[in-house]
Amino acid sequence: MRLFKLTIATIFQRKAWAICAFAVLALPYVLPWISSASENPVLVQPARVQAAWGILWFCALAWGLFTAAREGESNAKSGLGEYFQTTGVAPTRQLFQIWLAVTCFLVPMVVLAAAVSQIGAAPGHPQEKSWWWLLILQYSCLFTLVITPLLALSIGLASRFGGIVGFSFTLLLALYGLYGVGYMDSMLKMEENPFLRGLLAFTPQYRFADLTQRMYYKSGALSSETFCLMLVYFSAVGALYAGLARLCFLTREKV
Repeated sequence: MRLFKLTIATIFQRKAWAICAFAVLALPYVLPWISSASENPVLVQPARVQAAWGILWFCALAWGLFTAAREGESNAKSGLGEYFQTTGVAPTRQLFQIWLAVTCFLVPMVVLAAAVSQIGAAPGHPQEKSWWWLLILQYSCLFTLVITPLLALSIGLASRFGGIVGFSFTLLLALYGLYGVGYMDSMLKMEENPFLRGLLAFTPQYRFADLTQRMYYKSGALSSETFCLMLVYFSAVGALYAGLARLCFLTREKV
């Protein structure tokens, strides 16, 4: 796991992860009081939840995907990938170790957002408290299932096509899955289009993994059947991205 340790040390030295972790932990307590939520104390806790997960999504998409792309490109361009391959570390293991290093910094941020939601925004009603922790757990699992495969895809694409391509492609894919599909669905309800309908059917529906509004309006935890279906769906999408990442991944810069 030498490449894993080297990647961990490199990311740690850059300190950008600390800014993201601080933002996820501290800003949810600050932002509601400098917004309109401060005028109504009832809105502070929902605003805190919205801020925590909104900042987490931003950090994961901006910092996480960028860091993954940067490490994938550096591994191929610097000669590290070729060196480790000569020592017996196969490309699949290199991809896994780089991915694991980035994930090790991102998962604690998910834990921080979950802690803010549980400690700083838990409902006061006993019945609501009984499902609140379950909803947080469901959201954390779905968020991780969405982001971690995108990290692998960003690493693979960056190693072959460069960091800009790896970062921008995965970022646009994530934003499209989170927000673009909603607009497309609304358009199709007004005017049917077979091509767009087919495109929508094969598009990753990341919007279903964003449970922020469900937490904001205290809509309750997902049913076991719905949650299991979503786990299977996002696991399948993740497996597809992992395969694409491995196909694209290079241990040395393409000449």
